[in-house]
Amino acid sequence: MRVLNIQRMSTEDGPGLRTTLFVKGCPLTCAWCHNPESLSDAFQIEWLGERCILCGTCVSVCPEGALELTPEGLSIDRDRCGLCLTCAQACPTLAIESKGQDQTVQELFDELVKDRAYFGQEGGVTLSGGEIMNQAVEAAELLRMLKESGIHTAIDTSGLCTPASLDLVLPWTDLVLYDLKLFDDAGHRHWTGVGNRRILDNFDYLTSQAAKLGFSIWVRTPIIPEATDSDENIRQLARFIGDRADRWELCAFNNLCEDKYSRLGNTWAFAGVPLMTAGRMRELEKLARSEGCLAAYATGNTKLERADNQTVTTNTTKS
Repeated sequence: MRVLNIQRMSTEDGPGLRTTLFVKGCPLTCAWCHNPESLSDAFQIEWLGERCILCGTCVSVCPEGALELTPEGLSIDRDRCGLCLTCAQACPTLAIESKGQDQTVQELFDELVKDRAYFGQEGGVTLSGGEIMNQAVEAAELLRMLKESGIHTAIDTSGLCTPASLDLVLPWTDLVLYDLKLFDDAGHRHWTGVGNRRILDNFDYLTSQAAKLGFSIWVRTPIIPEATDSDENIRQLARFIGDRADRWELCAFNNLCEDKYSRLGNTWAFAGVPLMTAGRMRELEKLARSEGCLAAYATGNTKLERADNQTVTTNTTKS
């Protein structure tokens, strides 16, 4: 499997304390993506300016001449870079990192199973992305090994895959975290680069299989200012979801990923956009429930507005 990283002690990727495996490659290009390093399935390098001492070692060893020290820091010509990682290996302060690593299913299982001591009754392992369904065959084998070891399993998917791919993983999955971002196809295409017909159809298929196979479904919708946060979008999604999800998380916009884009030499379309307010998130939760989706909950960090026009960051806890 082509892996991005393993995150331990996670509380955002399903119930309890979890270990989340992130893989590279995604068929969507969401404008607000918080993990831009996961979009491409190719290896990448990133420069961490806070670690760099501007010694020039990386420049001197690069066989392609793709690196240059500038007043702003290290400049990487990504068209010329051959991803040989000579620069990362030579850097004395680890200021250049590789994004992406190929590991076997057995290697990943051996690493993930180490964490079972802190999972408790609710925790477990979540396979996330990028898009985990891009590697459905390998994911199914890893999920089987985990489940047969008594570990709670979850997948986090955009739903842009074939039903046949879902059939591979669902028998070994206890929980599906399913992203539904926008109900309108044109809006979905504008913000994510693809239409949503297959995603909606796959949700229908998923719910038809849940009772047969015994897995739970948590829908997650990122609440992005001026993109997914309209009343109409929440109404339409609520009517579509109805009572078919065990939980629907309205996930407040997170603006902490801007530096990830700069490390990869990119800019973020949502740079400088403020957090959602706690009041607005409560409004959307109430709206979703009024449309018949009683499993809707607002989650994530928000901006709490006060009478003195100051703001403080708060956290909407899981219910």
